[in-house]
Amino acid sequence: MSHTKAVQFGRRRLRVAGLMSGTSADGVDAAIVDIGPRGVKLLAFETFPHPPALRRQIFALFDPAMARIDDLCHLNFVLGEAFASAVIRLASKSGIALGSIDLVGSHGQTVYHIPEGRREGRKVVRSTLQIGEPSVIAERTGIATVADFRPRDVAAGGEGAPLVPFADYILFRDARRTRAVQNIGGIANVTYLPAGGGAGDVLAFDTGPGNMMIDRAAWHAMRGRAGYDKDGRLAARGRVDERLLGELMRHPYLRRRPPKSTGRETFGVQMTDALWRRARRRGLAPCDILATVTALTARSIADAYRRFLPAMPDEVILCGGGAENPTLLAMLRRELLPARVAPMDEFGLDPRAKEAVSFAILAYATAEGIPNNVPSATGACRAVVLGKVVPG
Repeated sequence: MSHTKAVQFGRRRLRVAGLMSGTSADGVDAAIVDIGPRGVKLLAFETFPHPPALRRQIFALFDPAMARIDDLCHLNFVLGEAFASAVIRLASKSGIALGSIDLVGSHGQTVYHIPEGRREGRKVVRSTLQIGEPSVIAERTGIATVADFRPRDVAAGGEGAPLVPFADYILFRDARRTRAVQNIGGIANVTYLPAGGGAGDVLAFDTGPGNMMIDRAAWHAMRGRAGYDKDGRLAARGRVDERLLGELMRHPYLRRRPPKSTGRETFGVQMTDALWRRARRRGLAPCDILATVTALTARSIADAYRRFLPAMPDEVILCGGGAENPTLLAMLRRELLPARVAPMDEFGLDPRAKEAVSFAILAYATAEGIPNNVPSATGACRAVVLGKVVPG
């Protein structure tokens, strides 16, 4: 399993482990990648699921009414152990010597993200918080670890997200075709790569909900027995309620101009639970609600393209868990005609590995002293080197 492409930065070849845990908090994605002047090559990838009890503890941190500071302190180190274990286990399972890995790049686990900021005296202060203590990763693995990528961009006036456009540009830019790299994780985000454009031409932002509302609605529909709609089967049995969908499409976030980012604070449990109650009072069947929130993800993506991209893309490269939902994929293809919509593996990279690979690339750039945010995507006032480095 490999992906190679010419890379125009960096003189050294480094072997980097990339680590990612997204808004679904279901486990650690780990990739081991060789990066250097000759390109990017994926050597190994695996997802290491969190035990259910740990996942419940993480989700408790997402709710300000439930979160406790002692739990935050404790889980910062617990997740550091989980991230370190993922590197060690992946190296062992793939036959790669741990000592051959030069660097670890860890996104951590976002527990809160306030890109719009809050007023503090005369200032509006933006903030973001990721946990998964990098000192633990460096100590357990003996490998220098780069982590906490988002705060530097926030300090430079940006939203701290999205960060993967830097890697998208490295991996998927094309001289002749305009491309959109569309990730559908808990939240959906797009990177726009104009044909023949440079890094300064990249545009990226969170389009809105991805799987997060679908997963919560599925939890309701299955009465807590499942946390997602496997293969979109429940949604496929339902009917989209266009009235409800139209109401959802009027959400203020969807109309806000980029740069912008969002999270479960906006499109999470609270919004979905309120939507579920409203829809059930109107007499909608559970499968109809699933169909409608699935259509919301597809339509909000397409609407964002038409509102905010300079031109519609020729190709849409899909990754994230939503790319594995056939019902969502069919809806998205209809919404984005005539663009070619295809999963990332058709472009040479396992889509499951994409975000872990992205943080390996970001860590490589940090180690080389190369600015690795994209101000046109985050709104930062300038390009900066992201991350904090803990020596191995």
